[in-house]
Amino acid sequence: MAAPEIPDIDSALMPTLGGRYYTDPGIFVSEQEQIFESMWFCAARSSDLAAPGAFKKVTVGRESVLIVRGRDGGLRAFLNICRHRGAMLCTEDSGQVRRNFQCPYHAWTYGLDGRLVAAPNMAALKDAAGRDLDRQEYGLVSVALREWLGYAWVCLADTPPSFENEVVGAVTERLGDASVIDRYEIGSLEVGRRITYDVAANWKLIIENFMECYHCATIHPELTEVLPEFADGLAAQYFVGHGAAFGDDVDGFTVDGGAGFDALPGVTEAEDRKYYAITVRPQIFINLVPDHVIFHRMYPLSADRTIVECDWLYSRNVTESGRDVSRSVELFHRVNQQDFDACERTQPTMSSKAYRNGGVLVPSEHHIGEFHGWLLDKLAEGAR
Repeated sequence: MAAPEIPDIDSALMPTLGGRYYTDPGIFVSEQEQIFESMWFCAARSSDLAAPGAFKKVTVGRESVLIVRGRDGGLRAFLNICRHRGAMLCTEDSGQVRRNFQCPYHAWTYGLDGRLVAAPNMAALKDAAGRDLDRQEYGLVSVALREWLGYAWVCLADTPPSFENEVVGAVTERLGDASVIDRYEIGSLEVGRRITYDVAANWKLIIENFMECYHCATIHPELTEVLPEFADGLAAQYFVGHGAAFGDDVDGFTVDGGAGFDALPGVTEAEDRKYYAITVRPQIFINLVPDHVIFHRMYPLSADRTIVECDWLYSRNVTESGRDVSRSVELFHRVNQQDFDACERTQPTMSSKAYRNGGVLVPSEHHIGEFHGWLLDKLAEGAR
């Protein structure tokens, strides 16, 4: 199937951001404040926290956030800081506690609901007004949490923005129909493989790379074999609602183009043999194919380092049967490696005087200019 016709657009080159936006620690701090600490941030797969007491420590902006499964079965999120003297409560990345979290410094102890339950000599402790300590007031600081698509999303803002507008709306805007993503039933899928990548590049380079396909013919031979329209340089995200079609001789989204698994039950005939790519700002990529979903989460740690955690999600029939998923995993694993190598090759040159004023976007990359405008608007909000 041929790629959709390119709209009549300005063929002029557009400027990019200047190089300092990818290297300046001060700009990265502003991004932490205005973006990662104020927007909804996808933190963890809910199923990773299956039993009461299961927890995961996640870095969101400059904060350490603790996500925990409560005794009532619900997920909660807290700042990972003891209310006594500010020690980090949990230092392990993940784990399981039986009933409580105890600070390893002075043994202040908190329930799974964040409430202070014990402290040395607690009966003798009084607040500044001479009253007994309010266990709720001196409990862990709560963080807003929503579950969607089988993931826990958190927001550090005192007044979180609308989840429906900011997160669900971004998916709807890309697909053109709010019901499309529901048909993949991502929340009921299971993790068949997870790979974590430590990328020596700014988070924006990774987003910009994912948004465009001008590079696809150059560095993605396996992907363009499966999705031949990508060799023409237009990413699926260039068009609202568009899914890139599999090649005529391709049977599945696998490294060799061979057959994968049965299509997910909700996938329609119109979505079969199609690939859809979605960016949810600030740090999520969702890739939909008929028989599985590939879900990327980015954790920006510094101006030049980003952790990317990638889940390959399959139906329970596939995971419980022990079927080999390596051929479908390998395709996008290679794409990830190729993309991240390109980003790491670009990061060192962002400080060159040759890129002080930035580079250019060709017409098939013009939609990245909208991303740059969004970023500048966010940073400007903090300057006002």
